[in-house]
This record gives sequence, C-alpha cells and structure tokens, in this order.
Amino acid sequence: MKVNFTNQLEIDTKGYEKIIKKIFRKVKDKHFFNIIFVSKEEIQRINREYRNIDRVTDVISFALNDNDDSNYFAEKELGDIFICIDRAIEQAEEYGHSIAREVGFLAVHGYLHLSGYDHMTEEDEKIMFTKQEEILQKARLKRGEY
Repeated sequence: MKVNFTNQLEIDTKGYEKIIKKIFRKVKDKHFFNIIFVSKEEIQRINREYRNIDRVTDVISFALNDNDDSNYFAEKELGDIFICIDRAIEQAEEYGHSIAREVGFLAVHGYLHLSGYDHMTEEDEKIMFTKQEEILQKARLKRGEY
C-alpha cells in the first residue's frame, strides 16, 4: 500500500511518516491515499467548513468516491486523511500511550473510513474497531504502551 504525505506544519513529521509507512506495509491493499499533517486552526477550519462543527478534532477523512456507490474503489486513490499532530500529542497523554500509537491509530482510523467502514451503529463500530485493533496489533502499536 502506498501513502503520500504532505506536511503543512513547521515541524519535522518524518518520524510520524515512518510509523505510518510501517503500519501500512502490513496491509494488503492495492489502493493509495494521502495524509496531510495540519495545525489545530486548519483542522478546525476544515471541520467547520465540511462538517458544520466549529471545533478542533484529531482526524478527518475524505473518501474520493464517497458519494458514488456504483463507482466505489474504481480509482486506485482512496482519498485524503487530515491529521492534527498537536491534538494527537494531547490525546496520547490523555490515553496514556505513545504519540506513535496515537498517530498510527488516527491514520488507521482514517484509512478505514476511506475504505468504507464507519461507526454510526453499535454493530458497525464493533466491526470497524476490531479491524482497527488488528492492524495496529500487527504493527505492534498497543494501547497503553509507551
């Protein structure tokens, strides 16, 4: 699987990119997607503009073929995932695990949304979160570990 990265921050994100590449080497998928690292201000703007929610969030994904069921996955590109690194750092501390695990979690979570998974119902949440943990376990990024 190929992941393209764009860094809109003034910090070096190569370490985060390395973690994400490691995770997705283990995922058998012929598609590719983009990850864009953004500031709190930018992710809040995106959240406000596209979701009508005026607050900072950790990750937002936009599937390329989200509104076209007949053509879903016809393209090799799945879409874009926006990750707020500052929010990921805060959440890693809140949840008591490494920043690597949190950034990896956000990337996997976004990827699964791009792949058609969701967590709107209890049943869908169980399916998506199980898949999420399987991917993170394969990459040895466990919850609660530093």
